Amino acid sequence: MNLAEGVQTISFALLALMMIGAALGVVLLDNIVYSAFLLGGVFISISGLYLLLNADFVSAAQILIYVGAVNVLILFAIMLVNKREDFSPVPRRWIRKGGAALVSVGLFALLGTMVVQTPWVIPANLPATTSTLIILGEHFFSDYLLPFELASVLLLMALVGAVVLARREYVLDDEASVGEMPQLPLQLPERPKEPVALSGTSAPSR
Repeated sequence: MNLAEGVQTISFALLALMMIGAALGVVLLDNIVYSAFLLGGVFISISGLYLLLNADFVSAAQILIYVGAVNVLILFAIMLVNKREDFSPVPRRWIRKGGAALVSVGLFALLGTMVVQTPWVIPANLPATTSTLIILGEHFFSDYLLPFELASVLLLMALVGAVVLARREYVLDDEASVGEMPQLPLQLPERPKEPVALSGTSAPSR
């Protein structure tokens, strides 16, 4: 093993540990905002793994689309909705946890079997090919132009729907408060002011 292979192996191990740790944080943390930020860490780790596979365009698209669009959209939805609800205990919660654990173990076994049985040996003499950016650009603006534009419209509809859902709660509150006494906005208590003596007059004696 030469120096380049050693650096690649160490980078793969660090990125894999970072991705697994962030993914566990997404599932196990109670704060949904922290889970959303850790989801961005998972996406960045996957982007680094794509770089190790010489997939430069897929790595950049992973950051631009998933971190810069999807993850930010999730954070916007969480912060716009801002719904406060007291969590009540779920009856027979262990059944749901057991089912989720079985599904996760089954998916892990399936993916592990696929990784072990797939031949990962790359031939030494590969023919020179055109850059992936040129090929993807030609397909995006020729064969897949309509699906590409429909995906952008779908993301815009999702953003508008998140804004509408966030505003609907305030509209319902205004309608429910019709006929009731208006509530004053929250204000901080002011500090009592000391009397100030005017110029030429003495301060009142206490």
